Amino acid sequence: MGLLHHWNPALSNIVIATRESRLALWQAEHVQRLLQERGHSVSLLGMTTRGDQILDRTLSKVGGKGLFVKELETALEERRADIAVHSLKDVPMELPEGFVLACVLEREDPRDAFVSPTYASLDELPQGAVVGTSSLRRVVLLRALRPDLRIEPLRGNLDTRLRKLDEGQYDGIILAAAGLKRLGLESRIRTAFEPETMLPAAGQGALGIEVRADRADLIALLAPLMHRPDALATAAERAVSRAMGGSCSMPLAAHARWQPDGSLRIEAAWGDPEGTGALLRVEARGAVDGAAQAEALGDEAAARLRAAGAH
Repeated sequence: MGLLHHWNPALSNIVIATRESRLALWQAEHVQRLLQERGHSVSLLGMTTRGDQILDRTLSKVGGKGLFVKELETALEERRADIAVHSLKDVPMELPEGFVLACVLEREDPRDAFVSPTYASLDELPQGAVVGTSSLRRVVLLRALRPDLRIEPLRGNLDTRLRKLDEGQYDGIILAAAGLKRLGLESRIRTAFEPETMLPAAGQGALGIEVRADRADLIALLAPLMHRPDALATAAERAVSRAMGGSCSMPLAAHARWQPDGSLRIEAAWGDPEGTGALLRVEARGAVDGAAQAEALGDEAAARLRAAGAH
């Protein structure tokens, strides 16, 4: 694990604010390594967020994904830390005044994974089996695939979720493939859902680095870590979410992929959380060579969703 320490203004090193879950620490240490390879001195400031503390309610009922980033932003604001490393899908679509997303790193596997000690795939689950997830997006996509399943809430960090599964509370659970792979738990994946079957969340599998907007020095220093194709694809995905009023209380999926002809194709899906009505699915594609075009493509996909009846 990286060095957790208290900020000292005399240090000229870069301090990364991070949650203290095993996955969040892996992500922060990954960025720490990348920066150290470029000759920078980097240490970690570990923190517990409200999102880590509230485990008895779904995120959509207690303030959304932003609960995982607020304390880290406070550390940036108070200059106790220089940068914050986030799972991009946890980052609110609109950052607070004075903060920017400086960098999106190369993406890990963006797919959802089916994890079960007993069943090899979703199709193998018996009628009425219990599946765990607290994501409204996964709930509506699962319902479309298997309306007979009992979908139960599942909160906690990755290790907690796997423990609950292994204790027999669920027949299977749905997790992001990226987190399992990053922690060396790839063997737990029974099936990775292709996007055609279960469309990922905006930004899933990507890491974003947040800084104060006035830190031009850091923005320049982080520029070499930027993975431009993934930054543009996730910008399009996040634009869909932003245009739809995006928060984790919305059953929305958005996933963009570069095509052989060099264009970007984005797919988006929306389902009614009350379980009525069909799953809506749209796509848009176009030439993208900058953030403005990526966001315009996302806006187009969102407009198509609304035209189809999403709200």
